[in-house]
Amino acid sequence: MHPFRQAVEAHDMGAAEALLAEDVVFTSPVAFRPYRGKPLTAAILRAVSEVFSDIRYVRELASEDGRDHALVFEARVGDREINGCDFLHMNEAGEIDDMTVMVRPLSAAQALAAAMGARFEQISREASAG
Repeated sequence: MHPFRQAVEAHDMGAAEALLAEDVVFTSPVAFRPYRGKPLTAAILRAVSEVFSDIRYVRELASEDGRDHALVFEARVGDREINGCDFLHMNEAGEIDDMTVMVRPLSAAQALAAAMGARFEQISREASAG
């Protein structure tokens, strides 16, 4: 089991953050441009952990070299069921240097966008403080 999956399933966002490279690039399912850097990505992950309920990973795929992972999950956003996948790339040090999240269906993605949008000021403050 991938350590990121273990951290998320244990609701240990500190452990998830520790896996991030300083120069990590996070591509959100609901934003046009990627976010860059560990403080901002960590703040986003903490907010997502508040927005998602009942998150559970249902499948995990890895490349032969172990540097690319796809973690398929199910969760809830409010009253919407959401399915998604975390695509992780590990750098040579074993840190996550690229993370892309995709989700479906559209109604759940819209609920996610609204919930995260409502928290973005807090996310920005946390990232600046970190």
